[in-house]
Amino acid sequence: MNSMQQYPKDWPGPGPIDLTIHDLPHASSMTEWWYFHSHITTVDKRSLAVFGSFFRIIKGKDKITQEPLYAHSLTWAISDLDRKTYVAQSLVDKDAVAMGKKKLERGEGSRDPRLRRAMAEVLDKGNIPHPDRMFRQEPFVNLKRLELDFDGNLFYKKDDGSYQVELFHKEENIGCSLNLIPQKPPTRHGDNGVVKGTKGEDMFYYFIPRCDVQGSMILDGLNIPVTESSGWYDHEFGGHRAKAEQEAAQKGEDAAAQEHDIAWNWLAAQLDDGSELTAYTLVDEETQEVLENRIVLIDADNNRSTFTQIEFTPLNEWTSTRTFNTYPTNWKLTVPESDIELDLQGSIDDQEFVTLISKPAFWEGRCEVSGNINGKKVTGRGYIERSGFLTIDDLDSFFKAVSRKVRESVRALIPLEPTYEQVLSLIADKSTEHYMDGVSIEQFRDTMIKPVREITDRGGKAWRSYAALACCDVVGGDSRQYVQWLAMPELMHVGSLIVDDVQDRSVIRRGGKTCHEIYGDSIAINAGTACYFMGQKLLRVDNISDHALLRIYDLYFAALRAGHAGQAIDIDGLDAYMPQAIETGDSQELEERVLAIHRLKTAVPAGTLSRMGSIAGGGTEEQVQAVGRFFESIGLAFQIIDDVLNLRGFKGNLKSRGEDIAQGKITLPVAKAISRLSLIERQWLWEKVSSKPQDQETIEEVIAKLEECNAINDCDDMAKTLVEEAWEKLDPLVEDSMPKLMLRSFGWYVLERHY
Repeated sequence: MNSMQQYPKDWPGPGPIDLTIHDLPHASSMTEWWYFHSHITTVDKRSLAVFGSFFRIIKGKDKITQEPLYAHSLTWAISDLDRKTYVAQSLVDKDAVAMGKKKLERGEGSRDPRLRRAMAEVLDKGNIPHPDRMFRQEPFVNLKRLELDFDGNLFYKKDDGSYQVELFHKEENIGCSLNLIPQKPPTRHGDNGVVKGTKGEDMFYYFIPRCDVQGSMILDGLNIPVTESSGWYDHEFGGHRAKAEQEAAQKGEDAAAQEHDIAWNWLAAQLDDGSELTAYTLVDEETQEVLENRIVLIDADNNRSTFTQIEFTPLNEWTSTRTFNTYPTNWKLTVPESDIELDLQGSIDDQEFVTLISKPAFWEGRCEVSGNINGKKVTGRGYIERSGFLTIDDLDSFFKAVSRKVRESVRALIPLEPTYEQVLSLIADKSTEHYMDGVSIEQFRDTMIKPVREITDRGGKAWRSYAALACCDVVGGDSRQYVQWLAMPELMHVGSLIVDDVQDRSVIRRGGKTCHEIYGDSIAINAGTACYFMGQKLLRVDNISDHALLRIYDLYFAALRAGHAGQAIDIDGLDAYMPQAIETGDSQELEERVLAIHRLKTAVPAGTLSRMGSIAGGGTEEQVQAVGRFFESIGLAFQIIDDVLNLRGFKGNLKSRGEDIAQGKITLPVAKAISRLSLIERQWLWEKVSSKPQDQETIEEVIAKLEECNAINDCDDMAKTLVEEAWEKLDPLVEDSMPKLMLRSFGWYVLERHY
């Protein structure tokens, strides 16, 4: 980067004026960001950490003046180490809508077409999804002396060389007013200050590794002075891509389309012996090629050492219950070319920052540092950022991740090797502990827990479990407080499956033997029924009012009542309605009977679970009902599409094509066909279906007839209409947000699924 090499080798140095983008040639090709973090102890002994990043990126040129035009954004978060909470805010430029549309046009963002469609809908309304917010006022940037005002959030350099930062999150009533006073001179990162930027361009990067911090934190609206606090300051700028742009232009290509995004692991740590270190690994997101490694170590006397061979080794995995992405939160950092080995442990696992600025989340938070440097034991604290390594990129992978988290939740509630306390919680409680007298934990495990786990451990679609959490978030609540609820819908559903399989004499469930085939009818029926009550205590959450909890209990049992009513009708069957339907050619009543079964067995439980979540999230009555009706429509559409797929074939041959016909079931396509066929054809159809044909040739003949009369297509259209009409009622009642994008996408996912 020739423009960078014009600076003296000993720059940067201390001084009252901060180097800015205007000091560099080719300023119109530059992006810039300012970053700080601080480890805080307040006068009332609370431990906190805060970081903030102010961004400015080039977005184009003024058509008249040819001056560069910029977009701005701000991300910041506070980690409360005592309360184990993480509060974040993301603010973006008003041009974020137009820029978002251009990104979609270039094919950037999620690869899932349904998520892209949902995002396009929001952008077309001129909105961006929460938690991102648009600046209300145009950001102010004065680079001659470093003054930033991003909608009242300030970052500026004072005449004494210190940095002042003012942040406030109005919705959460939290923020900070801090003064960072450099205690060490700035130093360059990377290769004498040059690093790769997020699009692969060259950037200049320097940092001040230790600052004294004075001021106050704003917690619950109160200003609380800070003590014994330290801070860190980063400044990165550059992004000159003239060569890449020229090469792309010669090929008639869009330079932006040729860029490869970069993922990274980054650490900045302050050690108790007065030394600091910062390290990063940059990886091409597309090829997974490691582009650059770097670690800079600054000892207590300000001597600088740098190494280019480092290893960030993940030691664990933590899965977010908002995005269901998985992140390491504990690390081993080693430097093979030096005697450096550090353990990095996230102070809180959940320090995920959700924002579409970073597709759609990254992990950045406080960590505890311990280990050895040059034979000496060290301890300290730091910040880690992991960005770009997302594990979820489409709805299929999303629901697989949800399913894994659901199984984890079930395992926590009913472990295969339960303790006395865990069995007590499933049978009684402390006030009735005498119920446990004479109970064998091993016998309880073998006859109650193992039969249930036999089915839950095989996994499932898990969308019912997701409904409760998503609907908590979509009305403005925080589902992280109810993550234990994931097990409850799964147990409710699995309980019905175990009992249904006994009643239907099914032999296969979720790719293995049914529960009763392994444990016998009696144990299976008892264990399946017990599933309905295993999750009851999970409903108790401290911050739910008694009134809300009572509503949630009522809804829970309403789902069970409806499910059993639907099963009763399903067991009895609809054969008795066929003679009149065949004779008259009027299928309305028959269709209503089929839909009643689908509604009671699937739609009502889905709707009640979503209502439970929206009540917990503090939704209005109008929101609660609209959310419930949307998920009822989803549940009904799910079963209708299931009837369609049974005839057209499931992806991966999950079920035999035409299995419902072989079982003689009156499904919605069969019911609809009655009003579309002649009397002779109706009689033929019922003769074939009621005979429960086992030869594929007959089954194919029936399917062909259903296709010919358009009954299958009509079912498909009906499912789409149900979901779209319910969405039209819900859409204006809830704010555009990331959870809302997921709900919208999920509706399409159900309609377009193939398994």
